[in-house]
Amino acid sequence: MKNFKNFVKLITKAVSLAMGVAVTALLIMESITLGNAVLLLAIGLACASLASLIRDEAENNK
Repeated sequence: MKNFKNFVKLITKAVSLAMGVAVTALLIMESITLGNAVLLLAIGLACASLASLIRDEAENNK
């Protein structure tokens, strides 16, 4: 179970980083609307929040 939580935490951190980089690149290339950029950033923020919750849960169980 611990390996699964670590895997999910890694995936959520990777997705949040990828969303930030993707939005930055797409805005520089002027290939995305601001509405879609905000949507992608919201997905990244949700993933970062999930990773934070998983970490907090693991710390509370010690």
